[in-house]
Amino acid sequence: MKPEINFDDWEKLDIRIGKIVKVEDIEGADKLYKLTVSFGDEIGTRVICAGIKEYVSKEDLEGKKTAFIVNLAPRKLRGIESQGMIMAAGSKEENKFSILEVSDDVEIGSGVS
Repeated sequence: MKPEINFDDWEKLDIRIGKIVKVEDIEGADKLYKLTVSFGDEIGTRVICAGIKEYVSKEDLEGKKTAFIVNLAPRKLRGIESQGMIMAAGSKEENKFSILEVSDDVEIGSGVS
């Protein structure tokens, strides 16, 4: 388990629902996808790199609504600026993985609390 945090730390996270509108391979990257994600009018569209290629196909990701951390500092991965992080669950030991999907009635851009 990671170290305990206080509620003030939790409140710093901005977790929003986004819809994956495009999934692309990244040249030379065995584990990374380049995701184009729509978050609605307030945030717009962002590019997010995700190391999930070994677990899920491009076709299974496109059109999915899932949770993303949107206020993570941008980071360059393989020359692409990643502007957030996808939320997923899994076990490396058992090779199990799942993105955290939400139902269709939850609007993109909605906050997670």
